[in-house]
Amino acid sequence: MVAKKKVTLKKAVVGKDKALKILSFALQKKAKDPVIIDIRNLSHFCDYFILCSGTSQRHVRAIYGEVVKSSKKNKIDIHHCEDDSSSSWLLVDYFDIIIHIFTEESREFYGIERLWREAKRIRIPKKILDDTKY
Repeated sequence: MVAKKKVTLKKAVVGKDKALKILSFALQKKAKDPVIIDIRNLSHFCDYFILCSGTSQRHVRAIYGEVVKSSKKNKIDIHHCEDDSSSSWLLVDYFDIIIHIFTEESREFYGIERLWREAKRIRIPKKILDDTKY
């Protein structure tokens, strides 16, 4: 008789937990002013926006690189990446979640939070803000 090996499947991270996980990748590179907005009741193209800022174009690019690298490492599928040459507003689209990474000036200029002010903000647990090993 041959002993059977127990196979455990890793549960896919979805919804709010997925958004928090992706945010934790950005926080690894010290992303500033993180916000998660629940737009499920206001939009049909995605469920959550993650917004954060970098202090410079180089910082924005570093956050973006970490988000992409960590997403691939954690097997979180990326649908599309938007990358502009000025690195003032970069985004990663996961279909259900879009993370927007801005310079502080671009974030203020485009006012995404203002445009989606009717959307519910998701509370970011202190654990994620303090310990980005989520």
